[in-house]
Amino acid sequence: MDRALKENRLLRRKVLLTKTGRAAYGVFHYALLTLLSFILLYPLLYMLSMSLRPVNQLLDPTIVWIPRKLTLDNILKVWERIQFPKALLQSAVISVGTSLLQLVSCALTGYGFARFKFRFKGLLFSLVLLTIIVPPQTIIIPSYMGFRFFDFFGLGSIPTLFGGEALTINLLNSFWTYFLPGILGSGIRAGLFIYIFRQFFRGLPQDLEDAAYIDGCGFIKTFLRVIVPNAKASFLTVFLFSMVWYWNDYYFVSMYFTKVRTVSTALATLTSLLGMQEGMQGIINDTYLISTRMQAGCLLTIVPLLIVYIFLQKHFTEGIERTGLVG
Repeated sequence: MDRALKENRLLRRKVLLTKTGRAAYGVFHYALLTLLSFILLYPLLYMLSMSLRPVNQLLDPTIVWIPRKLTLDNILKVWERIQFPKALLQSAVISVGTSLLQLVSCALTGYGFARFKFRFKGLLFSLVLLTIIVPPQTIIIPSYMGFRFFDFFGLGSIPTLFGGEALTINLLNSFWTYFLPGILGSGIRAGLFIYIFRQFFRGLPQDLEDAAYIDGCGFIKTFLRVIVPNAKASFLTVFLFSMVWYWNDYYFVSMYFTKVRTVSTALATLTSLLGMQEGMQGIINDTYLISTRMQAGCLLTIVPLLIVYIFLQKHFTEGIERTGLVG
């Protein structure tokens, strides 16, 4: 009888220790996730708090996160200064248009590397990977000169053989400086996207394409009817990555455009616009006010991307897992 009681007590202790350990692990797990989430979301929370804070509460030490009164004055001022609707439209044309063109070219290139055998395949794919490594700053001058004196396959230099002047086109300040690299699969991070498509297409069963070939489908028909429907996750992942990189691009926009203003270039000139047009008084107040308006400008810049991510985050997460970008 005593032995049974002892075993029962030991069993209860083990169960209690197990429950206590699980509870402690759960508390530690959620505390760690909360801490990491706060660290990641801190810039966004700070940006939101400063953007909605009235000017007279900027230097109030009693206000840390939540202002006593919310205002849209900072956002409206920045909206007006940078002409946000126009900058938003031009950024959307560049990021969405170029991403769609680059999506098609990189998908076809990745499919070719994944499924077809041809001479110098390894060498050509090595050159594709090299584009990921080479910094864009090293080729910006040749790219700039190529768009400034654009010549279709050297045909414009034919008149020079007869003593005339070369016929070239100035593509600067036009969207073709982005569209042409996108069409040719040489845009921003194009090498990485080709690699993603290649890896994804290599993971698809070859039997699907063999069945399509038996049914009389050619290369293009097989790609459109078999490959594309089974690769929606990779297409969405590449499109979102490409759109974000083009949306945040400042380097190429500032080099190719002097008349077109995107949200990134508008945000870069916001400080000077505020300094010239606000008519502020006091060095300390000026600094804090400009900083607050800059936070409002950053918030306006990332809001479109946040909206896109909110609606597509489920499919985006699935695409990240299926394309093998984790782990």
